[in-house]
Amino acid sequence: MKFGHIGFSVHDLQKSKEFYEEALIPIGLSLTHESNEQVRFGKDGKTMLYIHARTTPPSSFHLAFEAESHEEVDAFYAAALAAGGTDHGAPGIRSDYSPTYYAAFVLDPNGHNIEVVCR
Repeated sequence: MKFGHIGFSVHDLQKSKEFYEEALIPIGLSLTHESNEQVRFGKDGKTMLYIHARTTPPSSFHLAFEAESHEEVDAFYAAALAAGGTDHGAPGIRSDYSPTYYAAFVLDPNGHNIEVVCR
């Protein structure tokens, strides 16, 4: 089964747009649509991420993207921190998941746990 897309709500759409524009560059996702109510990010003409404005506080969640290499994981982590994210797990092997599970975790401006992993 392939991943289609995911959508979630945030309290500050502009701040979230700016964060994801920078943080997702290393894994090849870019802004594909922008309005006052939502922004979308995708790759190769396919939208993969919908972010909606919301006035009430959103609940947090964990979202993981699959990377092609350890270098992409490292680049995501650096870009996400530079874009205002908060460290939630520096790049490295997570042997409790598997011997080859190389991942980094960053909290976005809304507290969502964003992971990029290379298996």
